[in-house]
Amino acid sequence: MINPIDKDKVAENPGLLPYPHTIGSFVVRPEDVGKLKSRALSSMYEQTNSHLLQIQKQVELLARQASEIQNRIQISEIVYQAKISFEPFVGQTYHLYKKNNVHFLMMVGPNEWGRSKNIDLEFISSVKLLSDHTWLIILEKDN
Repeated sequence: MINPIDKDKVAENPGLLPYPHTIGSFVVRPEDVGKLKSRALSSMYEQTNSHLLQIQKQVELLARQASEIQNRIQISEIVYQAKISFEPFVGQTYHLYKKNNVHFLMMVGPNEWGRSKNIDLEFISSVKLLSDHTWLIILEKDN
């Protein structure tokens, strides 16, 4: 029996053709490569911008925390150079005063002096001793 189909008009692997080879075949449309790349780039920018924003927020938080620690170091240096006539306890609030460029740490707050307030003392701040032996400013004098 002779094959009526011309061998020049038949593909050896019809499934690999870039176009449909029979009437009932699935329609193969070429993709718009520019559109695909555009969508991929748009998605990539959205994701990377989201990640960069998240990292930026983390950096801002770390910078704020570093600034707070630096402030604790500065006030701690002032407190440890001040005249202290008692043993401060962790977790307690004390009050920093200044007289003639000398700092004093006291237990008496600025509103607790009553009539015996020493007018020569200038209130600087109320500070709290933390467990790492740094001092945290609780209240500062009004500037």
